[in-house]
Amino acid sequence: MVDLLGQYSKIQKEVDQAILDVVRSSAYINGPEVKTFQKELEDYLDVKHVIPCANGTDALQVAMMALGLKPGDEVITASFTYVATAEVIALLQLTPVLVDVDPNTFNIDPESIKKAITPKTKAIVPVHLFGQSSNMDEVMKIAKEHNLFVIEDTAQAIGAEYTFNNGKTQKVGTIGDVGTTSFFPSKNLGCYGDGGAIFTNNDDIAKNIRMIANHGQSVRYYHDVVGVNSRLDSIQAAVLRAKLPYLDTYNTHRRKAADYYTKALQSVEWLETPVIDNQSTHVFHQYTLKTKGIDRFKLQEYLSDQGVPAMVYYPVPLHEQKAYKDDRYKKGDFPVTEQLCETVISLPMHSELTTEIQDYIIEKVKSFNN
Repeated sequence: MVDLLGQYSKIQKEVDQAILDVVRSSAYINGPEVKTFQKELEDYLDVKHVIPCANGTDALQVAMMALGLKPGDEVITASFTYVATAEVIALLQLTPVLVDVDPNTFNIDPESIKKAITPKTKAIVPVHLFGQSSNMDEVMKIAKEHNLFVIEDTAQAIGAEYTFNNGKTQKVGTIGDVGTTSFFPSKNLGCYGDGGAIFTNNDDIAKNIRMIANHGQSVRYYHDVVGVNSRLDSIQAAVLRAKLPYLDTYNTHRRKAADYYTKALQSVEWLETPVIDNQSTHVFHQYTLKTKGIDRFKLQEYLSDQGVPAMVYYPVPLHEQKAYKDDRYKKGDFPVTEQLCETVISLPMHSELTTEIQDYIIEKVKSFNN
């Protein structure tokens, strides 16, 4: 699904030197590389504060802790997403409120958000799924009307831009009160282990995030709040520094590969190619198709036999997961999510794809006989 070795080979000298410099400095934790990467990512995103942390799940958890949410507070998010989004809500004894998604973009549906709001609602977590932005005009409008926090889950869409109705353009993750991301190796901007970051333009929130991520202390050995230990190590920061200047190029390559797939596959009757929202750039963390009238697991097995990996994200919606079962939800309450969970399949998508590789994948997809 990804070619990390191919990507590394093109920037090997820069990455090797960056790692060697950290080893020689012996500044493995909170060293100069972390602080420099933080500043460079702030400049790239045009955001006041970037707080690096240990992983994308921690980023979500620390962000919610920093907003002062209390046990029982309700947080709205989509049922069609990776479990981490809801996981941290539950871990903090908040109440995850799951809603349906848009059938075209697969992102959180604003009308479903409106219907889910109660007096206990305190926050919305839009997930910018597979590489393009949620409808942030509507999300921010709803949040403002109901005095809610917005925490953007940008783990799959770093580098994507959203254009507001008024023509203003902004990087995703910098629009809400807080944005979060993951630097898991397969992400568009990935390190060589675990890593994450939190973004905000709010000085007070940033101060809380930094304190919570550092054992609840702003001065060493003086702990003002209950915190956690979540930090990006210097070697991972060095890798990310080497890769950040190439992020836009990586995303451009992904878009070109997606366009190539779409032109070749849009005539296949049993497939629906991805829809690109006209207000968002799409950085194609995944290239996800909807199948029609076929067994997509048979397709997945067939492609695997031909040497083509394909993944199903996500076969079980959150509202049907054992850990998140809730009497408020029953099968049929989330028709779009449930349909997507039964029909989607993703093809290999990464910055190293060549047309030769894609031609082979396309040929095998087209030759599938259900």
